[in-house]
Amino acid sequence: MMIRPAAFDYNSQTAASNRMQEAADATVDAGKFALAEFDAAVTALRGAAVPVCVVADTPLPPKPDAVFPNNWVSWHADGSVVLYPMQAPNRRPERRHEILEQVAVECGYRIRRVIDLSPFEAQGRYLEGTGSLVLDHVGRVAFACRSSRTDETLVQRWAEQLGYQPVVFDALDRAGVPFYHTNVMLSIGSRVAIVAAEAIVPADRERVLTALAAGSRDIVPIDQAAVAAFAGNMLELLNRSGQRVYVLSAQAQRTLSPDTLARVAAGTDQLLPLTIPTIERLGGGSVRCMLAEVFSPA
Repeated sequence: MMIRPAAFDYNSQTAASNRMQEAADATVDAGKFALAEFDAAVTALRGAAVPVCVVADTPLPPKPDAVFPNNWVSWHADGSVVLYPMQAPNRRPERRHEILEQVAVECGYRIRRVIDLSPFEAQGRYLEGTGSLVLDHVGRVAFACRSSRTDETLVQRWAEQLGYQPVVFDALDRAGVPFYHTNVMLSIGSRVAIVAAEAIVPADRERVLTALAAGSRDIVPIDQAAVAAFAGNMLELLNRSGQRVYVLSAQAQRTLSPDTLARVAAGTDQLLPLTIPTIERLGGGSVRCMLAEVFSPA
C-alpha cells in the first residue's frame, strides 16, 4: 500500500525528533517534485512485478507526511490490522478507516481484527508502526530502538498481541541522539539483515546481533554515513513471480560500497533503487517508510 500525497512538505512538528529532515527551500515546489518521485516509484515497483495498491491522500486537512503510511498502519498474515499512536498531531489525521476497506477490497485481504493503539496518544505514549518496529516475520521477533516515538511498554504490548518476541535496545546517531525510528538503522530480509551495528550502544550490541543472527541471515553492517543516506531504510518485497525484490533509494545505493551492495544482492533476487531525493530531504524518510506491506492472510 502506498499513499499518493496531496500536500507533501517539510513537517515542522516532526523535525525536533527527526534529525534527517532538512527545511524546504521556499522557491521549490516540494509537492510537485514529491508527486513526480512518487509516481516514478510506483511505476518502477510495478515494473518489477510488485503489486501496488495506491490510495490518494485527501488535500484537507493538509498531511505533509501522508506519503509515509507505515507509521500509522500495519497489515499481518493472520488478518490483523494495527493502528498506531503517532507523536505529531498533524500526522494523526493520516489514519483513515476508509483506507482499510479500500485496501482490503483491492488486495483481497480479509480483515479479521483491528488492534487500535492510537488512544495511547492521549497519554503521550507513541509507537509509530513499522518505523518503530522492524520485524523478523519468520522468527517472530520485533526489534525496536527506544526513542520519543517508540515507547517500550507499547512494544511489549504489541508483541504480546501479535505473538512476537520483543528485542528492545538503544541506538544513537553520530551526534549521540537516539534514532527517531528503528527502520533507519535496521532492515531484515529473508536471507540478509542490514544493520548499523556500531550505532547500537555497547551494552545492547551483542544481544541484538545475536538475535539477528538466529535467523541464519548474512549480517551486513553499515556505518553512520550510510545511515544518514538512508541505507538502513530498505524493504524486501515479494513480487508476483515469487521473487524477492529488495527496494532501496538511489541515494542509498550510491553511498554503499560495491562489496556491501554485492552482499545485499546475494541475499535477494533483485535490488530495486528508487530516486526520491525530495521525499528523503524534506520528509526525513525513505523508501521503506513509503511502503505499508500487505500480507496475504493465512
